[in-house]
Amino acid sequence: MTNPIEIDVWQGEIAQLEVDAIVVPANESLFMTGAIAAGVKRQAGEAVEREAVARGPIQPGAVTITTGGLLATPYILHAVAVGHDLRPDAAVLAQALDAILNLAEMLGAKRIAIPLIGAERGVHQPDDAATALAAALDRHGAREDRGLETVVLVAGSAAEVSAIGAAVQARSANQ
Repeated sequence: MTNPIEIDVWQGEIAQLEVDAIVVPANESLFMTGAIAAGVKRQAGEAVEREAVARGPIQPGAVTITTGGLLATPYILHAVAVGHDLRPDAAVLAQALDAILNLAEMLGAKRIAIPLIGAERGVHQPDDAATALAAALDRHGAREDRGLETVVLVAGSAAEVSAIGAAVQARSANQ
């Protein structure tokens, strides 16, 4: 039996974390214009956005990777959980979350940071995004070949901290 993935909750700028990879919500064209992505770009440097855009466009549910630029983290994973149509789709959200975790594994990441993907533009509610993330961690955590040890769930607001806390508590109750 594998150990569950350790979960830490942190409120603040994801770009400040020293982890193996950070995740940013992305649009299909991979321009780093959303609040979280723009904050990362400011600290990582413009070259990260140019690198991301050169890899796009990508479909909703997909993820791509760039270097960390000037950040302490070596990798940035750009995940598209919501398409240009801004329609909530739980299956696409789950697909993006699974793609994030699978790519992190391929990179050999032990510790990654993930914000509430899908909630950044109000398409998914924080509670729904947190529940989907907890479910993805459960699916991934059950794998015997898993190398990922810790996921830092990054919140930008008190509402997101509350949503993450409720999802993590529900996850713990089910284990």
